[in-house]
Amino acid sequence: MSERQMHLAGDWTRGAERQEVLNPYSGEVIATVPRARTSDAERAVAAAVEGARQMRALPAHERAAILNRAAAIADERVEQLAQTIAAEAGKALAEARGEAGRAGHILRVSAHEGAAAAGEALSLDASPGGEGKLGFTLRQPCGVVVAITPFNYPLLLVLHKVGPALAAGNAVVLKPAEATPLTALMLCEILLEAGLPPLALSVITGSGSELGPALCADPRVRKISFTGSTPVGEAITRVAGVKRLSLELGATCPTLVLADADLEAAAAAIAVGGYVNAGQVCISVQRVLVQSAVHADFLDALVPRVAAIEAGDPLAASSTIGSLISEREAQRVERAIAEAVDEGARVLVGGERDGAVVSPAVVDGVAPSAPLSRDELFGPAVAVTPVADVDEAIRVANDSRYGLGAGVFTKDVTAAMRFVREVDAGALHVNWTPLWRADPMPYGGLKGSGIGKEGPRYAVEEMTELKTVVIHGLA
Repeated sequence: MSERQMHLAGDWTRGAERQEVLNPYSGEVIATVPRARTSDAERAVAAAVEGARQMRALPAHERAAILNRAAAIADERVEQLAQTIAAEAGKALAEARGEAGRAGHILRVSAHEGAAAAGEALSLDASPGGEGKLGFTLRQPCGVVVAITPFNYPLLLVLHKVGPALAAGNAVVLKPAEATPLTALMLCEILLEAGLPPLALSVITGSGSELGPALCADPRVRKISFTGSTPVGEAITRVAGVKRLSLELGATCPTLVLADADLEAAAAAIAVGGYVNAGQVCISVQRVLVQSAVHADFLDALVPRVAAIEAGDPLAASSTIGSLISEREAQRVERAIAEAVDEGARVLVGGERDGAVVSPAVVDGVAPSAPLSRDELFGPAVAVTPVADVDEAIRVANDSRYGLGAGVFTKDVTAAMRFVREVDAGALHVNWTPLWRADPMPYGGLKGSGIGKEGPRYAVEEMTELKTVVIHGLA
């Protein structure tokens, strides 16, 4: 067991109180970290004010150089990062290596987008009175950014906030998930080693319910970027005041399988899209809306694929997926599946729990009104619901308070066009599931799934302020 420090106001500090970090699969204590208090949050924000001044004074090419050096270091430490992710998040090592292997790329893309951020020329003489005037816009950093990140991707979802924020010239106060602080602390070490000014990044560990309100309500904070549940996102909006907000919240992502679809391709994609990271992904497939005419054939293709997914020890070579983040979360998923069965659904495969591990499940005949369809599951199960036709599939897909991602499998161009125009989701995938994301694309949801966009280019825009400049000719 190691004893880790947090990076606060330019220094590594042990903190007055400690809390344990557990391996969710084994229950073993793998480290202790500080349990920060609201006084620490105050110190972090105060330091970030000066850090923001320093970062804004750095030329864009120097900020980019820091991130590019950090990318090179991250490339050298992929295995160390992956082992840490697997240990604290319960993620299968192969998946953890995939996550760690993308760190350098995101840092480089963030460096480029921050350096390339620019305003635009304004055609002022298109309006009466604009003759003889020159207009353009400029972008400047927001200043102090608070980033609050979840447990499911403890490196990538931190990087998607911290990378663009630093590239744009801000200072960041990072509050990683209470269950997975170690990866964020490793990233902080990498950035400091690369030459980041120490006041530009504080990483404070501890209780989100205690630290979050203090950080979000602070008037010196200009930007909040949060990924997590919709109820917490709603709470942030109530305390934030007048600030820029990016909120990546919950989802119950649907995938439509129409009668003309390639069922083998759809089943293969859903057997991945519903179960990666033990289903603990916002854009994981949760609802499969399959046209009744091919319902039985689709299940024949899907169930054997899901049965072949091995869930178990994250460090075992045989494990396709690891555990959930805690036994408590596994118990919640087990209950959700059982409740669906009580309401008439059938478990075709999986759903058994062993500690924090839940075997991948296919639950058939789930009513659109059932909690397994309407509430975010964040676990390794998909709810299959037969629908009569395209009209019903689109209606059921939209019958949700969420709107993050959706997919459709069809060979009919007209049906695909209806899907992309009529389904209310931030990302729409034709002949794939919603579990797909590339760094150049904007990422964010509609309705209760949040506000604002991520992806380095769009995050840089969200983390900068736009100013308008008008140069008037002499009278």
